[in-house]
Amino acid sequence: MVTAGSRGDGMRRANLSLVLRTVHREGPRTRAALTETTGLNRSTIADLVGELQRAGLVVERASEAQGRVGRPSPIVEPDPRVVAIAVNPEVDALDLGAVALDGTIVARERLEQTALLTPERTAELVGIHLDRWRSGVLAEARLIGVGVAVPGPVRASDGLVREAPHLGWQDAPLADLVTDATGLAAHVANDATLGAVAEHLFGAARGAHDVVYLNGGASGIGGAVIVGGTPLGGAGGYAGEFGQNRPGIAEPGDRRAADGVLEDEVSRALLLDVVGGALRDDTALAAALARSTDAAVRAETDRQRRILATALANAANVMNPAVIVLGGFLAALAELDLDGLDRAVRAQTVPACAEGLRLAVAELGENRLLVGAAEAAFEAALFPTR
Repeated sequence: MVTAGSRGDGMRRANLSLVLRTVHREGPRTRAALTETTGLNRSTIADLVGELQRAGLVVERASEAQGRVGRPSPIVEPDPRVVAIAVNPEVDALDLGAVALDGTIVARERLEQTALLTPERTAELVGIHLDRWRSGVLAEARLIGVGVAVPGPVRASDGLVREAPHLGWQDAPLADLVTDATGLAAHVANDATLGAVAEHLFGAARGAHDVVYLNGGASGIGGAVIVGGTPLGGAGGYAGEFGQNRPGIAEPGDRRAADGVLEDEVSRALLLDVVGGALRDDTALAAALARSTDAAVRAETDRQRRILATALANAANVMNPAVIVLGGFLAALAELDLDGLDRAVRAQTVPACAEGLRLAVAELGENRLLVGAAEAAFEAALFPTR
């Protein structure tokens, strides 16, 4: 944890966090570049980097710069031995990952499930597999916490899973269960919120300050909004439930559920039904959709894309984002014809809100939720607000 020692110097703590955040989120930097980026002077940067090194949070290596006059500035980078555990329970699998502070995915495992996970079983499996990793690939790692991305509303104040409807969870104290199983501090948040954070910091929305993110998974569609660079939480932390909005459907024949919400109409399960076969992940689904010449598949993807375009236009009109990012099976739908989907969205968007709008698919792919979950653990342990 970034601290300022016994003096409790708030300014120094903030500067330590600033330097560590910079190399974590922007990548390795020379001391000279850190001086320019942070606005701190060279001696202060040297002092802060030294303290972060002693805390085991950064390492320095010699610069490879050649042909420059004078001594080259050393390069500061996150210590890859600092690792967060990331967890994403879904209706069909439990995804586990170990993510290093430098962004490396050290370990990743997908545990297919034939029955719905309970909160207790989720925590048990995390503990079992973490014990294996601790004696193997993570033997030299410094574990700082666990982040969990859950498909449902999570109370921001304490991480209580208020409801994960497709998993059958309600008011589940998952953070406490995972902490008991692992001995590590656990931080639980909505999966789409964490996916949005990951894509905002490291993926398709990097550099954008206003972002709408929609995540399509086995449990339906979740969403999140970033305003001015900050995730929009809402009064209780539940903002962004785009999947529960009732979409406008222009063609009556497109409706599949009476009074259905967006995730009833734009659905991974409906895509799997029409494609056929046992597809285990979104990569396989995307490939199957892209290569299919079946008229029924084309009709279903066209139907879902029409409804999705209207939903995205509504989001653009309300939030006026710079970027709308689609993850999971929504990315697979979009990539069938991203330009076409973009045109369909713009046709239903107020012209002023469409100016500068960019539609993108998640760059982090199937790692997006694990990267976001790890970021929740890093944020709590290394970048405290107080």
